[in-house]
Amino acid sequence: SSFWYNCRMKRIYKIFSVFIFLFFLFPKLIFASGEFNTDFDVTYEVKETGVTEVTNKITLTNVFSNMYATSYSIVLDSINPTNVKAYGLNSAYPTRIVKEGDKTTIKIDFPDTVVGKDKSRTFYVSFDETTFAVRTGEVWEISIPGISEEATFNSYYLRLLIPEKLGQEAYISPSPRQKSNQNGFLTYVFNKTDVEKTGIVAGFGAFQVFSFNLNYHLENPLAKSSTTEITLPPDTAYQKVYYENISPRPTNMYVDSDGNWIAEFRLEARQRIDVTTNGFVQIFSNYRPFLSPNTESLNQNLIGTEYWDINNPEIVKLAQTLNTPKKIYDFVSTKLKYDYSRVKPNVERLGGVRALQNPESAICMEFTDLFITIARSAGIPAREVNGFAYTENPDIQPLSLVNDVLHAWPEYYDSEKGVWIPVDPTWGSTTGGVDYFSKLDLRHFTFVVHGKDSTKPYAAGSYKLGANPQKDVFVSFGSLPTVRNSKLELGAKIAIWVPFISNKLDLSISNSGPVAVYNLIPKVYFDGIEQTSKNNLDVLLPFQTYKTSLDIPFSFLASKTPDIIKIVVNEDEIVVPTNKKQVIIYNLLFIFIIAILILLTIIIRLKKWKFPKKHS
Repeated sequence: SSFWYNCRMKRIYKIFSVFIFLFFLFPKLIFASGEFNTDFDVTYEVKETGVTEVTNKITLTNVFSNMYATSYSIVLDSINPTNVKAYGLNSAYPTRIVKEGDKTTIKIDFPDTVVGKDKSRTFYVSFDETTFAVRTGEVWEISIPGISEEATFNSYYLRLLIPEKLGQEAYISPSPRQKSNQNGFLTYVFNKTDVEKTGIVAGFGAFQVFSFNLNYHLENPLAKSSTTEITLPPDTAYQKVYYENISPRPTNMYVDSDGNWIAEFRLEARQRIDVTTNGFVQIFSNYRPFLSPNTESLNQNLIGTEYWDINNPEIVKLAQTLNTPKKIYDFVSTKLKYDYSRVKPNVERLGGVRALQNPESAICMEFTDLFITIARSAGIPAREVNGFAYTENPDIQPLSLVNDVLHAWPEYYDSEKGVWIPVDPTWGSTTGGVDYFSKLDLRHFTFVVHGKDSTKPYAAGSYKLGANPQKDVFVSFGSLPTVRNSKLELGAKIAIWVPFISNKLDLSISNSGPVAVYNLIPKVYFDGIEQTSKNNLDVLLPFQTYKTSLDIPFSFLASKTPDIIKIVVNEDEIVVPTNKKQVIIYNLLFIFIIAILILLTIIIRLKKWKFPKKHS
């Protein structure tokens, strides 16, 4: 949307009546550009209800002595104002509302005149609007329209006031000139240059929540049983996943080198199964403490691949100057143009080099591939994310097609923060310059990460069977589930006792869901004394079971064998008796048996020993 302004002026002639005659014979509308200086100060005050009160403070200053304004009009595009008011310093001004299609014109008539060069009139026009602030899920999303580039002002300032009760700032674009916190409001200040192209896009709230239902169709074409895998949406530094159910339950789960959550299923010969998963994802406005990648993983995200040709001469040349993530983002988001005609299933993937050579034919894959290719060539670890990204644009909605076409965006590794940072040059381009580099919005839901490999593992929505695949990805705004913490189940069993060697305690830790549990450090106590443990676990996924074993030391007559072994994992614990008395009895019995065997051996040998006879 945009604002348009025009003024209707009236000339004053005091000397020659012919001039008056000519003026009325040839009347004309004279616009403010040149005849008036216009200073504009607009305040958008968002209420806790979501209604936005817009107050325009306008100052018209005469440039000439023989010209003054009798009225003023504001044209609003795709805006439906209510409670419209216009007033000066001392009185209300009459207004007229004219609607033509999507445009609404507010016409203000001035009841008096302000005459004379450099004389000025200050007046106010206010109205309410209900669509500038909308609550989507857990986030208040603010969208303030830009102003027309044709509008001319001597000065222009815009203030955006957000109640603190709407939540913390999640993102805002463009960056404000000033930011303050006063009287219960977050206040942001912009000028004309800031808002004339894209307006203001902002979000307030600590996080967004989506509910999801994902289906996977698996088949074993072999004549023998085999194991197959699927990729589940994982936790990242920006999202936390709550799984209510995975059916059937996987036989095993693990985390790959890119941080993907892999679930394994055992299928019998020729068997087909449908795996259904449902839950919620919490997407945060700021990154949170998360597992850091190791050196090997980061090095994998610097390697060239089929679609990320880091050694191509054009790419190498670009990487020499585009040597920061911001420079790469700015280049890619402005160099490539989105080709809406290519948004379809099974579209050919061009890769980074061909995207550079065909800048008019890009979709999200090309924006992503070109960013990654240049970044890796410049020595910056980068990788691809496939997932769901909510947008109201019907042309690029990721799940608008039955084949579950997803969105792709890149991430780069920030070594100072120690975290993967997501950016979206595609949306930076399609929105005309909204900043999706400094901070991503709360609408990007990661399904799978491609770092080591540019195509695998496959994302949800890719596991289909048959010629007419159905829609398998369903995502909508939601709220946090009631159960948000996992309950661990501990199991322990002492192995069969073998005399005179260390015994084993088999330990299992099961996560019944709904969330992953991190940095598990099982603490082992022998008769209340903590033992050194080497069984630390970085992460235990929902519905995953971790199995390990602990050594119970051997000692003669069980002198060092504990009576009680206690294992504590987080707030859960299990106590296992070792049956020490039985161990002592077994030791004594075993010693007794050995002694009997030795004695029998001696007796047998004595019987075989022939003593010499004595002579008289």
